[in-house]
Amino acid sequence: MKRTSIITIILLALLTACTPPAPIVLPTTTPNALTVSPSIGLGEISPYLFGTNYGPMHAITPSMLPMAQQAGFTILRFPGGAWTDSVDIKPHQIDQFIEFCKQMGAIPMISVRLLDGSPEVAAELVRYTNKEKKYGVIYWSIGNEANIYTQLKQADYDYTTENLNRDWRPIAEAMKKADPSIKLVGPEISQWNLDLASTPKDSAGRDYMTEFLKANGDLVDIISVHRYPLHAPSNPVTIQSLRQNTRQWVREIEYLRSLTREILGKELPIAITELNSDPSAAQLQEASPDSFYNAIWYADVLGQMMNADVFMVNQWVISQRATGLGLFKGTEIRPTYYVFPLYKNFGNAQVYAASGITDVDIFAAKRKDGALTLMIINLSDTKQKVPLRVDGITLNEAETWLLDASHNAENLGKQPIPADGVLTLPAQSATLYVIK
Repeated sequence: MKRTSIITIILLALLTACTPPAPIVLPTTTPNALTVSPSIGLGEISPYLFGTNYGPMHAITPSMLPMAQQAGFTILRFPGGAWTDSVDIKPHQIDQFIEFCKQMGAIPMISVRLLDGSPEVAAELVRYTNKEKKYGVIYWSIGNEANIYTQLKQADYDYTTENLNRDWRPIAEAMKKADPSIKLVGPEISQWNLDLASTPKDSAGRDYMTEFLKANGDLVDIISVHRYPLHAPSNPVTIQSLRQNTRQWVREIEYLRSLTREILGKELPIAITELNSDPSAAQLQEASPDSFYNAIWYADVLGQMMNADVFMVNQWVISQRATGLGLFKGTEIRPTYYVFPLYKNFGNAQVYAASGITDVDIFAAKRKDGALTLMIINLSDTKQKVPLRVDGITLNEAETWLLDASHNAENLGKQPIPADGVLTLPAQSATLYVIK
């Protein structure tokens, strides 16, 4: 069953308020304060928000394997990137990938070749994986960013929406025939955006997602896109541009959901199977993907994904040496890695939370052990003192986890909460409060 997003519950409140006698009453967002209402449940948070990408080009060094295991990755997409469409996956590579997933405690997602791909080869991979080896891989996708095959010279011809739909469908049908229980994730196009004017088009001006849904909406189970919102080759990413980006995600997801409803007459789960700030090779800059502030940005983006009821998120990428995108670079750990163990301690059932403070966001949930968890992100460059009100609870203390310039998602133990409820948030920080 689909969970209730914050946007949905607000719309229901507005509609129901015109039809007495039982309107849905939401807390009023308090200016200059944070508000949490544990009694207003928004449903289960998808466990697959905490994924990344892994493949032959993104191996983890043996010494870093324990750190990777501690991250709490929940789903791994393989093989990821352009490699997907350059060769056919071999059975032994699937065996190795499944073993790595077991080591990580993550479920697998496998992408088969689209460009120059074969329905027979794809179906055989499904058969080998789920029938012969009984690995039980549920999530499969076909190809990687078909909308830029020509741009990247992967295809030496104009690869259009017609090519995508002509190539994708027979592979999808063969895979479903090999194992009807699998879920197909697609179309895996790049650079999703806010509206029809800004989403990917082919050379004839046809919208890739629109045409894909019209042609293949009956076969796809999960709608997937990739997004690197700050990609502008001539302009380096800045802290301010990252800060301004986080709240845009909900609007982008809502547009995708509305397009799906318009074309298919129903909603499908949504996946962002590649996500980072900038796909370039940028490193060692104040806001490049290997920067500390990128971690704060990503912590906030994951909270926005919860608010938008996203089903799956795969950060790009677990390990990479030549760019700042990897969570690991050899034996070096990039700051964004620490977002994962921080959220590992977050709850699984979202509850209502709202911020009336500029550059501060709050996300709240209940854990299975009964604890209330609050993730509070201070996107600003200065320390902030913020009033917090949690309806129905007197706050005394909380187990506190901190990610800031001096703490790598460290457990600070139980910390007192001031009697006036005013919290002190370090500059550029993500703080998790666990209240039992």
